[in-house]
Amino acid sequence: MSADHETDVVVIGAGQAGLSAAYHLRRTGFRNGSGFVVLDHGKRAGGAWQYRWPSLVLGKVHGLYDLPGMALGTPDQSRPASEVVSEYFDRFERTYDLPVQRPVDVLSVSRAEDRLVVASAAESWSARAVISATGTWDRPFWPHYPGQETFAGRQLHTADYTGVGEFRGKRVVVVGGGTSAIQLLMEIATVARGTTWVTRRPPVFRSGPFSEDWGREAVAKVERAVRAGKPPASVVSVTDLALTPEVRQAQADGILDRKPMFERITPRGIVWPDGTEQAADIILWATGFRAAIDHLAPLRIREPGGGIKLDGTRVVAEPRLHLVGYGPSASTVGANRAGRSAVREINELLGH
Repeated sequence: MSADHETDVVVIGAGQAGLSAAYHLRRTGFRNGSGFVVLDHGKRAGGAWQYRWPSLVLGKVHGLYDLPGMALGTPDQSRPASEVVSEYFDRFERTYDLPVQRPVDVLSVSRAEDRLVVASAAESWSARAVISATGTWDRPFWPHYPGQETFAGRQLHTADYTGVGEFRGKRVVVVGGGTSAIQLLMEIATVARGTTWVTRRPPVFRSGPFSEDWGREAVAKVERAVRAGKPPASVVSVTDLALTPEVRQAQADGILDRKPMFERITPRGIVWPDGTEQAADIILWATGFRAAIDHLAPLRIREPGGGIKLDGTRVVAEPRLHLVGYGPSASTVGANRAGRSAVREINELLGH
C-alpha cells in the first residue's frame, strides 16, 4: 500500500526538540513538503508548554533556553508560561516558515522497504528518515499501590492540574519528589485544609548555583543509560532540587515536611507500614512522565530492559530513526543540541 505523501524527512512533534530539528533541516536546504514536514498533534503552537497550569508563571520556570536562531527576549515574568512560550514557538514557526501540520495524531511508524511510513488515522507519509520528538507530556506515569482503586476521593496527576480551586478546604496528599511536586504543594497549601508530602526517596536540595559542569554531568548520567539500552532515568533522579527563598520559607512553615512512601491506599486515605493512617480527600500524583513513543512499536526497537539503545540521537536498531527530546535530550538545552545533531547525521545518511 502506497503512502499518501512522499518526503525526505518527517519530524513528529513541534515542541522544543522538534522545532530545533526543523530549524536545522531548513538551514541545511531541505524544502517544505518534498524535503520535510513537521507533524504535531497540538491544536496550536507551544508543544507541552501550552498545557501547563495557569499559575505557572514565567518567573517560576527554570531552565528554559532559547530556540536556535531566535531569542525569547524579555517577556513579562508574571505572565503564564503557557501563553508566553506558545506565542514564542508560534513566532518561531512563522519566522522560519516551518511546514508544521496540526493537529495530526501519529499512530505508527513502520518499515516499507527502503523507507519508513508515518501514519495517522487519516493520512500517511513515506520518508527516508524520521525524527521522533514527541516528548513525555502525553504519558503521565501513575504508580500502582494496593487499594488505589478503592479510594473514595479524587485522584489526579500533574498533567490534570489546572489550579488550586478544587483543593480548597480539602485534605491533600501530594506524591512525588520533583520540582513540580514542590511547586504544586506550595500552591495548594495556601487553600487546603491540610497537606501531606510523600516521596520514595528523601529529597536533596541544592543551595548553590546549577553550573554548566553540573548540568553536563546530569545529562551524561542519562546518556550512559540510553547508550546501554536502558530506559532513561527521571530528571529528579540525576539532579537536585533548587533551594529557592520560596522553598526555604515553605520548609520553615512545615509545608515541606516530607514523609516516606505509604504502603497502601484505603477508601478514606493512606496507610504507612506501621499502620498509621492519614485521612485524605485528594491524592495528587506528581510522579512524572514516561517517553511518549508508543507509535514506534511496529519497529520493534526496544531492548529487553524496555529502553531504546541510542548512539547520540540515532536508534541503533533503526539508523533511519532519530529520537530527540528523549533521555539526555529531554531538556530545553539538550533538545536544541539533539535537533542539530540529528539533522547532521540525516544529511550524511541521505547524502544531502
